[in-house]
Amino acid sequence: MSTDDEARPAARLTVLAGPSGSGRESVVELVRARSPSVWIPVPATTRPRRESEIDGDDRVFLAPAEFDRRLAAGELLEWSRIGSYRRGTPYPPLRARLDAGQPVLLSLDLPGASLVRARLPDARLVLLSPPGYEPDPTLTVAFAHTLTHDRTERVVDELVGLLGSSYPAPARSRVRG
Repeated sequence: MSTDDEARPAARLTVLAGPSGSGRESVVELVRARSPSVWIPVPATTRPRRESEIDGDDRVFLAPAEFDRRLAAGELLEWSRIGSYRRGTPYPPLRARLDAGQPVLLSLDLPGASLVRARLPDARLVLLSPPGYEPDPTLTVAFAHTLTHDRTERVVDELVGLLGSSYPAPARSRVRG
């Protein structure tokens, strides 16, 4: 019997968060290389595009008015100000990937992770900390896992394992008779 008409559970959003200098971006790039089925959202920004950047691949470049419109419409999962520019995570494509059963890995700073937790309480927050970093105990309560970035390969192995548990269980046929 086919189970195509049965709803499959959505995959989980995993947020890799850490302080500046924790190495989030290098870890995400290695995870992407090892697990191409994990989707990495493309951030939106109001800063000008650099010559080497491709709109929609590296970032989604928005005029400030369009950023404001998307923010007001709830189309940004989280956002922050960096200098005179703003950046945020477009929510509709992220939600579509999760609903389709694809695990998503989002790299954010600590305040960004808190904003995601407020909007999506089921998101799994993973704290990436540099060696010797002592996070505030009230901060660590919000995180399901803490990874010390002492060896990049070990951190990537652990994160890939966590992301593997983000896949929904395959639909099973029901035997009747």
